[in-house]
Amino acid sequence: MNKQQKITIAVMAIIALLLAALILKPRSDGHSEDGHTHGDGTGHTADASTGQAAESRAARAAESSAGQAAGSKAPGAAGEGGSANVADAGVGHPGSGSSARAAVLEAIVLSEAQVKAAGITLAKAGPADISTILTLPGEIRFNEDRTAHVVPKLAGVVVAVHAELGETVKRGQLLAVLASSALSEQRSELLSAQRRLALASTTLERERKLWQDKISAEQDYLQAKQTMNEAEIAVQNARQKLSVLGTGAAAGTQLNQLELRAPFDGVVMEKHLALGEAIKEDANVFTISDLSTVLADFAVPPQDLNRVRVGETVIVRASAFAAQTRGKITYVGSLLGEQTRTANARVALANPERAWRPGLFVNVDVQSGLSAAAVTVAADAVQTVDGQSAVFVRNATGFAVQPVTLGRSDGKLTEILQGLPAGATYAAANSFVLKAELGKGSAEHAH
Repeated sequence: MNKQQKITIAVMAIIALLLAALILKPRSDGHSEDGHTHGDGTGHTADASTGQAAESRAARAAESSAGQAAGSKAPGAAGEGGSANVADAGVGHPGSGSSARAAVLEAIVLSEAQVKAAGITLAKAGPADISTILTLPGEIRFNEDRTAHVVPKLAGVVVAVHAELGETVKRGQLLAVLASSALSEQRSELLSAQRRLALASTTLERERKLWQDKISAEQDYLQAKQTMNEAEIAVQNARQKLSVLGTGAAAGTQLNQLELRAPFDGVVMEKHLALGEAIKEDANVFTISDLSTVLADFAVPPQDLNRVRVGETVIVRASAFAAQTRGKITYVGSLLGEQTRTANARVALANPERAWRPGLFVNVDVQSGLSAAAVTVAADAVQTVDGQSAVFVRNATGFAVQPVTLGRSDGKLTEILQGLPAGATYAAANSFVLKAELGKGSAEHAH
């Protein structure tokens, strides 16, 4: 290291010492008031460090004293200090504010007049017998006894169609007209038999007179009588053939016109013919069903067969919408399905408004007995509040939300396992009004 470099390092060290002295000078001056003098730069640095540590300890002690003084003040003290304490308590305990809000929301203040005006009915929780319900899935189907497949029974060509798909028809109403050569032959046979019968009748009358006048032999008279009897049989046979086909003698000169008519009142559920189409004798051209009655088919597992009996009244509920009706079990199968391993059962349902459409999935509730419950409430009294089942219990000022644990239910009564004692007065009917008031209060508080 040469001489110039040593000079440069010495100058930088002196500058650093001067800068340190300038920075520490105010604190040193503050401590020099005690009458102590500092000789060199090292003494200044040590005193400054001691002063910083003392200042830190004093600040912490002051803050601790202020916190203890603030905590010891009464929460109801007036003035700015009291307000500060309330604000600090709210900040320091965020859960206390939400608990207060929940308590306010769960209490609904209503007078007797307001309760009566809202139509809220009160009842007391108590023991009762609850029906044991067995719920089984099912499906609505046509009433097979009131469903008909219209077939022409003779081959022909469609010359007129008078009924459309989905149309309501009456018994005997004309559905379609076919031109059939086979029908023409059948009617011709009837006409021929009728003509032969007329001739045989005339011949028999003439032979009777001749035999009575001793002009002809008795054998001729008996032969004419036999021919008359055979002609009558031929007419009857021709008429029976037409009767089986669902028709009769031609009303006019059109011997080949086959008319298809509705067998009973119902709805055209299927239509498989069009104008000019050639139809076979066994073709299913129309399906007519009387939807005033339908059937609910449901599957019964083997372990529940002893609980499902013919003649028992059950409740059928739609799974797609809120609707239910009652019906009687008309059939319980004696065999189990090879694949499903269940027995088929059937319920007959009245369907005057045609709300129960074939193909609709339903649930069948079968009452299989009664069981006692210690505490029960009306099923309509149970509401869902904040995702939990609850009952509105009557108190001195109105109602309070009481969370409960539910047990069995038969649609009329619901068992309470926990949360509500026997004898408690609750809102049995129109409790949804109280739930609406509860939601209204929550919305107002949120704003």
